[in-house]
Amino acid sequence: MIRTASHSSQSFGPCIQAQRSHSIHNQAILEDSVDPPDLPNQEHQGLEKDIGNDERGNDESLQARIERLGRERPKVFRSMWAEIAFVFSICNSQIITEFFVSGFTVILPTLIQELDIPQTSSVWPATAFSLAIASTLLIFGRLGDMYGGYPVYVCGMIWLAVWSLVAGFSTSPLMLDFCRALQGLGAAAYLPNGVLLMGSIYRPGPRKNLVFSIFGASAVAGFFIGIFFAGVVGQYTRWGWYFWTGSLLAAITAVSSVFSIPSDSAARRKNGITMDWLGSVLMVSGLTLTVYAITDSSHSPHGWKTPYIPTLLIVGCLLTVAAVYVEGWVAKLPLLPFDVFAIPSMKPLTLALLLNYGTLGIYLLYVTQYMQMFMGATPLQVVAWYIPMILGGLILSTAGGFVLHLIPGKALLVFSGAGWIGALLLFALAPLGASYWAFTFPSAIFATIGIDITFNIANIFITTQMPGERQGLAGGLINSILHLGITFCLGFSDIIQAETIDRLGPLKSYKAIFWFGVATASVALLLMTFFVKIEKAKSDLTADEKRELEQAVLDERRSNAL
Repeated sequence: MIRTASHSSQSFGPCIQAQRSHSIHNQAILEDSVDPPDLPNQEHQGLEKDIGNDERGNDESLQARIERLGRERPKVFRSMWAEIAFVFSICNSQIITEFFVSGFTVILPTLIQELDIPQTSSVWPATAFSLAIASTLLIFGRLGDMYGGYPVYVCGMIWLAVWSLVAGFSTSPLMLDFCRALQGLGAAAYLPNGVLLMGSIYRPGPRKNLVFSIFGASAVAGFFIGIFFAGVVGQYTRWGWYFWTGSLLAAITAVSSVFSIPSDSAARRKNGITMDWLGSVLMVSGLTLTVYAITDSSHSPHGWKTPYIPTLLIVGCLLTVAAVYVEGWVAKLPLLPFDVFAIPSMKPLTLALLLNYGTLGIYLLYVTQYMQMFMGATPLQVVAWYIPMILGGLILSTAGGFVLHLIPGKALLVFSGAGWIGALLLFALAPLGASYWAFTFPSAIFATIGIDITFNIANIFITTQMPGERQGLAGGLINSILHLGITFCLGFSDIIQAETIDRLGPLKSYKAIFWFGVATASVALLLMTFFVKIEKAKSDLTADEKRELEQAVLDERRSNAL
């Protein structure tokens, strides 16, 4: 096992010293030290003199060096096989999470029948998993920044394996909901820390684009594996095998992670980061109560007139407001620092992603149910109908690694935004008995355009903008946006269904949900088009390097002024 992780920006310190003193020998400046293209000429020339020479000779330009470093294998990996093992272990987290998200929608009708789950409570087994993830992601991301992504990632994977095993023996709806929530805690632990590990090791450039694209493609693979096993289990054997298969996958990943992931614990502990416990308690409590009130409002005895629904909603909102106050004005090291949203385009991008990922939740749950209820599809037919989405996702995600440094991110986001709209618009317009090739097939193609392009670009952009000590925050933020979007939009969709099913009938009730999804995706597209600006994901300095060099330039100018 590789014991220590070498982060892409750790070796930049000598470069800063070289800029200040011009006295450090070139051999002491490590390979990953690079120079910013936008420094003033005097500073730029000084750094070029200090770091432009290495074992490759004196003729390599600084821009060429940045390009080369963005393509090379990180030094923490001693061989190509070590890097492959690392990528395998991290990408399995995406496969396993999607296994338990998408596959669960296929097995859910079987669970409703076998465990006698009331139709009014059928949303909770799906919501509990995402809610547990969404409400605790930032906490586990902070734990990764405090103690290292490696131990938190491995422990989260083991935790998921254990509770997936237990979930397969559920004997009541309450036990199933409980196990699903505890499964979500495991996923909340490993998801942000997988991003932390990748974001820390890979510097901006084509190699990072490729690895994150493989990471995105793994979600597509997990989607297929999930619905395939759920379909087989639901049709041919006991439903518990769905959970036990996922438990086995998590156990295998935990073992491979122990031996393949570089340990970053020692380096992380030196950062002196502490937990924001007050903000954590307020945030988890506020989000949980708010989502519970919204989701359960449509199933309570008297709807919104049921006393505990508005009470819980008000308390949840007050706790959330209190969490915002603590994060902004009280906590010394807040879980979600407000300066994150000072990054250009971050505010509109975050809102657009919340809406787009909410659309994804609607698609995965309600389109799957629609196929089974109104198109007569068996679980295995659902798997077959999703194959174009799966193949398209694998192609788009993998190809993205080779083109993201060539095409502006905004253009790709606008293109993917149209895909989000098209995926649900086709089902909103489809008549009863609609042709698979006329509606379902193109909808699957639109869905993969929306999901995979958006996911890859958002992950690369956010991790690249964050410094090394905030990569856990980056992972937590990315996945919080994803699961909060899914959780809130599923809650509102459930309200729409409850309010329309008696008046419009089951078919038109589903259509109303699809139109709601079209509306959310349309707002997201407008935000992407007019307010988000993301450039090409080309080789560049890391956030740490930019920050250190800016400080070096300021120090130099102050020194000259004196």
